[in-house]
Amino acid sequence: MTKLFKFIAIAEGISYLVLFFNMLVIKRLNLELYKLLLYPIGMAHGLLFISYATIALIIWKNQKWTIKEFLIVQLGSLIPFGTFYVEKKYLRNA
Repeated sequence: MTKLFKFIAIAEGISYLVLFFNMLVIKRLNLELYKLLLYPIGMAHGLLFISYATIALIIWKNQKWTIKEFLIVQLGSLIPFGTFYVEKKYLRNA
């Protein structure tokens, strides 16, 4: 389950960055392309975000995280590059 969480953490971080890129760059260059890409990118990111939060909750006790570490892991999904930090610091041995 930890390997799955590691994969989802990386995928969620990448989807977050792609979503930002779509909003900040593509929208200015080509509004039609932005509108076309927004739904699939947003849906993928949403599913990965929910998966990340759910699996973190499931493996919390298995990883023996303190409540502070668990909250940091959950907060990592809200901050750009946060999931990459979580993957490196908390999931290195997976």
